[in-house]
Amino acid sequence: MTAKPINKVLIVGAGIAGCSTAITLAELGLNVTLIEKQDQWRFQSSGIFVYSNGLRSLEKVGVLPQILEAGFAIADGKNVYLDHTGAPITNVFYPSVSPGIPPILGIKRSEIHRILAARLATLGVNIKLATTVARLNSSDPSAPATVTFNDGNEEPFDLIVAADGIRSQIRQLTFPEIVPRSTHFGVWRSVHQRPAGLHDKYMQMGIGKRLGIMPISNDKLYIFGTVPEPDNPWFDPQDWPRIMREKFAEFQGPSRPFLDEVSEHSEVLYTVVEEVAAALPWHKGRVLLIGDAAHASTPFMGQGGAMAIEDAVVLKTLLQEHQCQTSALEAFGAARYPFCRFVQDASRKVGEAGALEDAASCLARNRKMEQNAQLQVDQFYQQLEALNPFEGVTPNHNQETTP
Repeated sequence: MTAKPINKVLIVGAGIAGCSTAITLAELGLNVTLIEKQDQWRFQSSGIFVYSNGLRSLEKVGVLPQILEAGFAIADGKNVYLDHTGAPITNVFYPSVSPGIPPILGIKRSEIHRILAARLATLGVNIKLATTVARLNSSDPSAPATVTFNDGNEEPFDLIVAADGIRSQIRQLTFPEIVPRSTHFGVWRSVHQRPAGLHDKYMQMGIGKRLGIMPISNDKLYIFGTVPEPDNPWFDPQDWPRIMREKFAEFQGPSRPFLDEVSEHSEVLYTVVEEVAAALPWHKGRVLLIGDAAHASTPFMGQGGAMAIEDAVVLKTLLQEHQCQTSALEAFGAARYPFCRFVQDASRKVGEAGALEDAASCLARNRKMEQNAQLQVDQFYQQLEALNPFEGVTPNHNQETTP
């Protein structure tokens, strides 16, 4: 006997993964409720960059024109690599999945959420703020799950999507054995005015550290840097501006004016870098993990946001293919696990290369980058495409000879 199709869906967490999934499943005609523990829409206002595969998914979510208008696209996909003094290493060009989609775009995180929230409102998705799950019963996969909310109300759902991030409450309730693991890195971000002549992505490779620059709008950019933090220290947010300046004091070149600007009046954000490397299955009963709850990655490949949005698109596709039966949940994990594991492994490797802490090893790394950085970029994106059902990438690095 065929089980009743999935119709009533609860999505927990209104970040990029949760909002994108609420949109795609509402477009599928499902009855979607999206809950968020915050009492109002408040999201980190630092920047994020989204590569072409993520922009393709935003197109499928129905918001790409608004994203392109709000963000800053780098039409030729150029990334300028320098050392920490500002001396050139090489240039690489990121590929595009389609002539109509830029290779890379920078945008404020708060702008992505503003655009996704507007799309949710257009679709009439039921959104409940200041709402969490107090209890969850999903022991019988043939029956709807029962959710008790923090206000005491109880409600059945055919599917619960855990999109509540790296410290997912729903994952803790369902898969308590899966916990984030420290990577012993910290990441610093600050937002600045964009000079009119700065229109490429920059990455400065230091000794044990990396510091990047990315435009995020016509008038703004952000700088982002990673440093090894083997002891996982806690820093008082009031001290973040001073500590950020100290952490990257040796950096010169294009990042120096922005580092000098960092003050108590700046938008500065520090976070520790953790991973979630969950083995399959990513579902149990009527509960499914997506986004950082299932596959949080280090930031070195810039794919975290893209993977979250792709999760939403793939889940919609598989629910369609499986006539909204729960068999789609196993298919989702089977489809996404190889892709996400590949990104996690590649990102971890890049992070380790950027954390070399002796000058001789860093010089050898930089010389190796001169020879094969473009090839590594091309191979990474070719493998991404081999692991997903979409069309192949279009190389976009013919405009200039890589030095």
